[in-house]
Amino acid sequence: MDNLTFRHSILLVEGLKVTHQSSYPVFIVLFLAYIFTIVSNITLIFMISTEKNLHDPMHFLFCNLPINDVIGTTVILPRLMQDILREASERYITYMECVIQAYFVHVFTAACHYVLMIMAFDRYVAICNPLRYSAIMTNKMVIKLSALAWGLAVLVVTIMIGLTLRLSHCRSTIENPFCDNASLFKLSCENVAINNAFGVIYSVIVACLSAVSIFITYVNIAVLCIRSKNKALNSKAIKTCSTHLAVYLIMFISGAIFIFLHRFPEYSESRKLGSIMFHIIPPGLNPLVYGLQTKEIRHKIVKVWNRKIGNSLIYY
Repeated sequence: MDNLTFRHSILLVEGLKVTHQSSYPVFIVLFLAYIFTIVSNITLIFMISTEKNLHDPMHFLFCNLPINDVIGTTVILPRLMQDILREASERYITYMECVIQAYFVHVFTAACHYVLMIMAFDRYVAICNPLRYSAIMTNKMVIKLSALAWGLAVLVVTIMIGLTLRLSHCRSTIENPFCDNASLFKLSCENVAINNAFGVIYSVIVACLSAVSIFITYVNIAVLCIRSKNKALNSKAIKTCSTHLAVYLIMFISGAIFIFLHRFPEYSESRKLGSIMFHIIPPGLNPLVYGLQTKEIRHKIVKVWNRKIGNSLIYY
């Protein structure tokens, strides 16, 4: 079957194995998780965009994270919820829809690492070189760093998906709850060694690069704090870095569980669940971590909440 036929073919998505009785409870849980994630992330973006005292490099760089989280959950959950309410034999998707979903799934995953790396750089400059922070972290630098993070994610994912699009296929079942690059090239009966190698090498490089860069950043910050013995500096470092580190660990652990389960075919259902959790847990927890730990955002939330309570009391 040639590529032209393939691109207009219909694929069957395996999805999650849920009983008819549990399909509605699972749907409700995913729906509530999706609504919470979207509302909380969009609220953070709106607050940072409209509140003048949040117009600084740290918060502008942070804005990349909720934008990416909205993309990551929206590309997966609406389609997944729709499939849960369908019979397993009726979970169809067109090839081009599958390609688009796979593309944004990988952009989300790559951008997670790159965005957290540029945020680590910002914290390093702020704590280790505070006198030059405003000179280094200009608006132009913030734009360059954000463009670099998104540009690298888009470039590499485009190459990766491009390598898969050149393949014909002999299968029509996506062995996953959603489409990703591995699911797409597994449809082919051709030699996929290049696709496998590129995917594995790229994943290892990105994971190692983000882990090493963030580790080096925090080691330098820790050394500075120990040498300076400045309580104000140490307090600032703990408050700002603990938030960033918590977000990174949530993302890293969620991804590691999914990758680990991928190596054991007997845990295929657990792997599917793990892959979905990667698109739910970090995007859902990130707003809570930053909203509760970042003083400026927390104070803004409290102010808005108090204003609403005050208006309600006046009304009654």
